[in-house]
Amino acid sequence: MKSKSLVFRDIEWWSVTFVFLIIIITNILMGMGNGYHDMMRFFGKVAMPIIVYLGFYLMHLVIIPKYLRDKNVLHLILFSVLTTAIMGALSGLAASAIGNVHTQFFRFFFSVIALYPGYLLTAILIKRIFYPPAFNDFQIYNGLRLIMVFVFISIFLFISQIFVNDVVLVVILMIVPGVLLVVLYNYFLLYKNKLAGKIKPYRWYLWCLFGFIILLFIIISAENNVPEIILFGFGLIALLFFVIFPLSELVFRKYDSVIGKIDTLSVQVNQSSANLSFLRSQINPHFLFNALNTLYGTALIENAEKTSDGIQKLGDMMRFMLHENQMDKIPLSREIDYLRNYLDLQMLRFAKEDHLDVSIQIAEEYCQGDISPMLLIPFVENAFKHGISTKSKSWIKINLRCLKGSVHLDVVNSMHPKKVTEDPKDESGIGLENVKSRLAHFYPQKHNLTIVANDTEHFVHLSVQLQ
Repeated sequence: MKSKSLVFRDIEWWSVTFVFLIIIITNILMGMGNGYHDMMRFFGKVAMPIIVYLGFYLMHLVIIPKYLRDKNVLHLILFSVLTTAIMGALSGLAASAIGNVHTQFFRFFFSVIALYPGYLLTAILIKRIFYPPAFNDFQIYNGLRLIMVFVFISIFLFISQIFVNDVVLVVILMIVPGVLLVVLYNYFLLYKNKLAGKIKPYRWYLWCLFGFIILLFIIISAENNVPEIILFGFGLIALLFFVIFPLSELVFRKYDSVIGKIDTLSVQVNQSSANLSFLRSQINPHFLFNALNTLYGTALIENAEKTSDGIQKLGDMMRFMLHENQMDKIPLSREIDYLRNYLDLQMLRFAKEDHLDVSIQIAEEYCQGDISPMLLIPFVENAFKHGISTKSKSWIKINLRCLKGSVHLDVVNSMHPKKVTEDPKDESGIGLENVKSRLAHFYPQKHNLTIVANDTEHFVHLSVQLQ
């Protein structure tokens, strides 16, 4: 999966909590009057949203989670009816303190009773239609659920005007979404470009935003014939540039730092798991080296040059796996030596395959610097693993070249129908996901990996900036 499902019960809880907090604080700030009726009205405007909020809390975080655990429909109905009755009675008393709003209260009460089940049913419907495996990942599902939360909160605010005033509507339906959109604009179009050193796109998006704000306030000023409104536009730009953008960038940096730490830990765990699996799978390495040396000596005595050469290359590869593969960085020349040894052994293995065409071009003229080990070989391994058929014509083309400060690998191989007995887990090749993870960790925005495949051919291009 490319993404994960958001924890919507928590999102719903915090969203509703924020909305009711704004409502209650606004009603308190509106103040209470001096007379008895003003005091009762103030009490009703504050008490009624608190009662409704507590009813939502009991339903959303107590009764429904209990039903999901126990699957007891009778308890769900009983506790739901009891909570609704108590909330209706208490909120009715609070509404009576507000004033002559009986008709408005009943309209509000029955609308809320219909709205909450409607939200739950809509959430279930969206989950059944858009939840994986119906779609490849959770992005569409998450986006629709977030939009749904905002839509239902908006509907709730409009049907709750018995205790919701226009200030709350402006704050929640206009100011909060506007701030969120500006923060997202800042993150994806400003912060990301500035972080990547793309100053021209950063400035272009910044001036486009400021220009749009000024144009918007000029239009509003012209329609209302109040020139002073333009000053609010400049004030908003100042607020964005000196307050909202700097504060949001602090949050972005903290987020990137946490994500970076998570990526580092993930790579370390993957590396440790790979090392552990390797250690578990190996026989005593000293025994293997001694056995290889014995076979190498025997092959030389028997004048078996190809056999002795193959044994020597296998020994070099084992030393690489045992020692240099455990390092964070190794000389690029050693990575290429390992690749050459692997290719020589494969060519020794497939030397008599007439239907196999292998083209290898390795230019080492500028291959200097250090590289994370085992970044190149998995793509070549996959080419030999998936690109060779014993029945039909096969081809593998490997081109490795270096420019100053970078290395480039192209691998093209033929594709053949998968065997029935082939393990689906091996489809992407040995270590391919691990390589992608290490590339993202050690070479963020300093590598380019392109993989294109069809029914007959598989193409890989990898470029890594070493400096």
